[in-house]
Amino acid sequence: MSQPVLVMKFGGTSVGSPEAIARAARLIREQARRRRVAVVASAMSQVTNRLLATLDAGARGDSATVEANLARLRDKHFAACSDLLPPERQAAVRARMAAILQDFGRIAKGMLLLRERPPRSVDEAAPTGELLAARLVSEVLCAEGVESVAVSGADVIVTDAVFGSAAPFLDETATKAEEALRPLLDAGKVPVVTGYNGSTRDGVPTTLGRGGSDYSAAIVAAALGADALWIWTDVDGILSGDPRIAPDARLLSEVTYNEAAELAFNGAKVLHPRTLAPLAEMGIPVRIKNSFRPDRSGTRISGQVGGREGVRAVTSLSDVVLISIEAANSTLSGAQLMSRALAAAARAKVEVLLLTRSSFRQNFCMLVHGGDVETVLESLRGELALELAHGYLRPIGVDRSVGLLAAVGEGMRGTPGLAGRLFTAISKENVNIIAIAQGSSELTIAIVVNQNDLRTAVSAIHSECGLGRRTERAIA
Repeated sequence: MSQPVLVMKFGGTSVGSPEAIARAARLIREQARRRRVAVVASAMSQVTNRLLATLDAGARGDSATVEANLARLRDKHFAACSDLLPPERQAAVRARMAAILQDFGRIAKGMLLLRERPPRSVDEAAPTGELLAARLVSEVLCAEGVESVAVSGADVIVTDAVFGSAAPFLDETATKAEEALRPLLDAGKVPVVTGYNGSTRDGVPTTLGRGGSDYSAAIVAAALGADALWIWTDVDGILSGDPRIAPDARLLSEVTYNEAAELAFNGAKVLHPRTLAPLAEMGIPVRIKNSFRPDRSGTRISGQVGGREGVRAVTSLSDVVLISIEAANSTLSGAQLMSRALAAAARAKVEVLLLTRSSFRQNFCMLVHGGDVETVLESLRGELALELAHGYLRPIGVDRSVGLLAAVGEGMRGTPGLAGRLFTAISKENVNIIAIAQGSSELTIAIVVNQNDLRTAVSAIHSECGLGRRTERAIA
């Protein structure tokens, strides 16, 4: 039977500078002395943004920006190489990094010629930052006496061909992980896998979506049957609220998979929303830890957290848009309209954050991320073109002045009067509630308010539910 494995994932800030990479290497080395360790690395801070901006510049025909960004990327990573590695190792590592950047440059310059940005080419080029970071982390480990190998996620994670937001095939990924990673682990080596990327069954490069390195780490942990996943970031863990809004927000020592997923979906930035799905099925616990303060215990995420009642945390999203669809008369079926609207959103690959409707007037509204609004509107207008043209539907309403807050907690289920308390706390602050939604699981109460009132509403709920550091537990 294979020995258990710890998967350690380092986010962009945790490998964002030579000092951060050196710190990450120390944390890896400490664990590698005790057990088998696999690492998943993000790109250095802001590198992926620069890479994507370079591809955009190529599609615009802006050759000066392409060349300038290539030079900045080379200088940043070569400087890190000089800071981190002994002189005798630097030339070979620079040569490997130069080859990675050359491949990226080839794609960016191809876009200069074509004046377009094919999604398949973007997915091939975008993980360049992860390839460079994984190489640096692996080389630092080797220089410090820990045998390590940099591995591309494309050689481990098998996905579908939805470029920009690919989904993994977990069984096939488990097979590839056993082939690519298990021999390294069995030999006592630390594989450093790139986050964010995979490949199709035919070997075509794909990406898992922005912020997908967390998801990559979860996929690798599930594929290896790891005994734990540690996600290293720049915060102490999951808090009861945003400390910029609720200064007394406290660290949650434990949350369930469901709570963490809901918080991520509704705005908490500690995790990628899709991260926990592969782990929950296998019961693999996750720990969120701060690489800048590794002595802190962090937050543990698992299947059960006993003795918790009421709201555990409140989170929010400000960059959202409320889209309203209303029939001009009662002849149209509201259920059919909703079905078609949701299908249009799905075809546009747009995530619907909240959906609510009126039973008699045949109108409903959906909340989407601000960056998705033009895409979903185009899809909706195409789907409902006939009804809009003939006046069966009123013009689609778009409200950009709203914000979403969500109160989350497994213990809310079956707690009488809780929703009323939340609404009362908000109303006491003279905040108008625009829309609400609560699923049958009673895990989350989502509330839409005016964006200008969002901070006030979040603070009111955080206070009403006793989530601050002065209390021992959430009040039911």
